[in-house]
Amino acid sequence: MQTITFGGVEITRLVEWQAPLAPATAVFPDSTPRMWQENASWLAPGFWDPESDLVVCAVQTWILRSEGRTILVDTGVGNDKDRPRAPHWNRLNGDFLERLAAVGVRPEDVDTVVNTHLHGDHVGWNTRLVDGAWVPTFPNARYLIPRADFAYFDPAAGTRLRGGFGGVPSPGSAAAMFEDSVAPVHRAGLAELWEDGYRIDSRLTLEPAPGHTPGSSVLRLESGTERALFIGDLVHSPLQFAEPGCDTCLSEDQEQATRSRRRILEQAAGTRALVFPAHLPGHGAAEVRRKGSGYEVVRWAGFDASVNVA
Repeated sequence: MQTITFGGVEITRLVEWQAPLAPATAVFPDSTPRMWQENASWLAPGFWDPESDLVVCAVQTWILRSEGRTILVDTGVGNDKDRPRAPHWNRLNGDFLERLAAVGVRPEDVDTVVNTHLHGDHVGWNTRLVDGAWVPTFPNARYLIPRADFAYFDPAAGTRLRGGFGGVPSPGSAAAMFEDSVAPVHRAGLAELWEDGYRIDSRLTLEPAPGHTPGSSVLRLESGTERALFIGDLVHSPLQFAEPGCDTCLSEDQEQATRSRRRILEQAAGTRALVFPAHLPGHGAAEVRRKGSGYEVVRWAGFDASVNVA
């Protein structure tokens, strides 16, 4: 099952890519081998492979149907994108649009696209290659893009990037991401740059949660007594529930990212909100509660944990 009903909102999960990604302590430089071993009983093998020490990662899009709208939360890697510094995702040729159609969504049906932040694995299907040109994939949608990220990653701004795998920034990849996946929707007049907050409908609101990128955001769902938080890259692995002080090497500001993560997880625990990180394989989302200086999983979401499209 890849669709659940949450209050008055239907949530469907579409996994574009899932596989072991990189060594745990390389992705999470503040973690230690002992942290992974102490949590191996619930992290392995779905989120971490102890034998290879590789973190397992999913790239996925959440499809929300709310108040007559079809809303996509993050758009994955995309096809044909030149990503030489990310060999797992370089020039993919997947069936994302076919599987989107299989759950009843055509590109022209999409009303709203939410990019929680502007990294290449969150904006890829913003566009597709048609006759050698990048064009918006969802021609009738408003693309909600954090203004702070738009300004930061625009190559014309000349920003000195800080985050990067292994601590090495990749300005060339960031420029390619912007030019092939962000600039075309802006030129087409489909981008809506927001700051401070944005209300999509009576159930869904966007709010800033900076650090991973300057414009990183959270989509808050409130429907009756039901609560959910789509938190983008505030959490890359459920280890960060238990160890919220561990950030990734991919954040532009690790200290600020950690503050945002702690704040949002505390809110989630206090309101029993289901937490939807962007990259969790397995059941994809979880309810957490406070345990010591961190959090533990109370329950996993009802999505099928056996999905694998690698």
